Amino acid sequence: MVDEFQALIANDTWRLVPRPPGANVMSGKWIFRHKFHADGSFARHKVRWVVCGLSQHHGIDYDETFCPVVKPAMIQTVLSIAISHAWPIHQLDVKNAFLYEHLAETVYC
Repeated sequence: MVDEFQALIANDTWRLVPRPPGANVMSGKWIFRHKFHADGSFARHKVRWVVCGLSQHHGIDYDETFCPVVKPAMIQTVLSIAISHAWPIHQLDVKNAFLYEHLAETVYC
């Protein structure tokens, strides 16, 4: 939790401010999971902070939604191309990932 919290601070993800009157404050929670090695043995605990956006209201707290994801078909295509060209394939685990996009709305949580 300390590593995740420090990453949120280091990436300037949020800042502590007084709660404005009438502000819609979204709740959040810590999500914990176990990470395993390829052989199935325990590797480490993993944690992330998530905010529940179910309390937002369209047109007030947000105007549109977008979630950049990679579809399985795209992964298969890239792997097929890499295999056909005999390119090396490596796997990595990203410790912290942040989307760097400016929000037009102010979000309180």
